[in-house]
Amino acid sequence: MAYDVRIAGTDLHFSCGEGENLLDAALKAGIEMPYSCRKGVCGNCAGGIESGQVKCPPSDVAGAGQVLFCQCLPASDLAIVPAAWHRVDPAARKTFSAKVFRNTLAADDVSVLQLRLPAGQRAKFRAGQYLQVELPDGSRRSYSMANPPHESDTLQLHVRHVAGGQFTQIVPTLKSGDLLKVELPFGNFELKEETSAPMLCVVGGTGFAPVKSLLDDLVKKGVGRPVTLVWGGRNAGGLYLMTAVERWKKLLPGFTFIAAVEDAADAQALAGFHGRVDDAVRANFPSLDGHEVYCCGAPPMVAAVKKACVQERGLDPRHFFSDVFVPGPAAT
Repeated sequence: MAYDVRIAGTDLHFSCGEGENLLDAALKAGIEMPYSCRKGVCGNCAGGIESGQVKCPPSDVAGAGQVLFCQCLPASDLAIVPAAWHRVDPAARKTFSAKVFRNTLAADDVSVLQLRLPAGQRAKFRAGQYLQVELPDGSRRSYSMANPPHESDTLQLHVRHVAGGQFTQIVPTLKSGDLLKVELPFGNFELKEETSAPMLCVVGGTGFAPVKSLLDDLVKKGVGRPVTLVWGGRNAGGLYLMTAVERWKKLLPGFTFIAAVEDAADAQALAGFHGRVDDAVRANFPSLDGHEVYCCGAPPMVAAVKKACVQERGLDPRHFFSDVFVPGPAAT
């Protein structure tokens, strides 16, 4: 049985099967709402139910009166209230056989994987989006594209090595010429180009990858809005691509970099902040009123940064954009 789902205040409808979650049904119909992990962890897809009944598991990340659309199943016809929505073309998502061009160990636990698409093929995506790698058993893993969209014949992935990780234990063995099956694009972590508000980007570890795409895209487009990047790691080795940071210092007017490192000696050597990224935000920003924040990393880190920004520094919650990195198989 399928139920009719309407976006409240509009004439837009889509169909949702009885065992299908609301987010997947909307995406299938070409309607994109905010989302990231698709596993009920990040809270990005939270929205309201104006009318109708849903079946949802309990959640600690949905706000009062909200549900997580990635977890909710319809129990009747519905009217929903997403935080935002826009139409997309489902046919724009493509599958490629990408060839490994370069595989570099950028840190003790991070590989930078450079892929090339077949001759004459180009990937269409927006800065900040991600792809899915299909593994031999048919399961998938999600990785943000670290290159900007104008570099459309290549794909750069930053892969953190996870103990027992099904894909990450393969990555060190990949060599030039090996093929990977990838599908893209996914996600809506992207720059809001209709504003010139100051940007604060807060990342942990390989959460750097999608923000690298965003900032390289800013350079390409000649956008001059102020940008502060806070990049956190346990030590200096965790900030594995400082050449990109040095480039932005030269090419992005108003660019500021803050290294947030837990090792005291490394923090001093980098002239950075000794401690966590959320504390670095508190120490450097007495107010975030009028800012936009782009945050990427593990769920606890993103939650801590959101609390610091929204509850303690006056950021409009609608201007907090996040991409939450959750290990394990990708939701499809």
